[in-house]
Amino acid sequence: MKSYRKEFWIETLHRRDYVNITRQVEKCLDESGIREGMVLVNAMHITASVFINDDDNGLHNDFEEWLEKLAPEKPHSQYRHNSFEDNADAHMKRQLMGREVVIAVTNGKLDFGPWEQIFYGEYDGMRRKRVLVKIIGE
Repeated sequence: MKSYRKEFWIETLHRRDYVNITRQVEKCLDESGIREGMVLVNAMHITASVFINDDDNGLHNDFEEWLEKLAPEKPHSQYRHNSFEDNADAHMKRQLMGREVVIAVTNGKLDFGPWEQIFYGEYDGMRRKRVLVKIIGE
């Protein structure tokens, strides 16, 4: 069994954003040489997420509205965590959208269903954050 590990960095221009990272993960898979196995992709920061869904701007706007209803950014005073920072909502949004994804690798390709893509979700952005890709298999 082989193992491959790589990190890459993302910096968004907005506090909240969604970035399609499918191509970066596919590049990692190509570099690994692994043809059969599993890929783990996870955000290495507590206010960001990695998830799989459709690459549709309308859907991403729906995520944003839904998350803002469940964990609104303001008023900052509504959160106990916000005594030093103002990002409690970002922590909660990350809990809802998830930390990581695992994707099967078949014949050297990510084994996706129709329309599936990998996204990095940023909820407290405008600074560099890491994404980890770990691949195991043959």
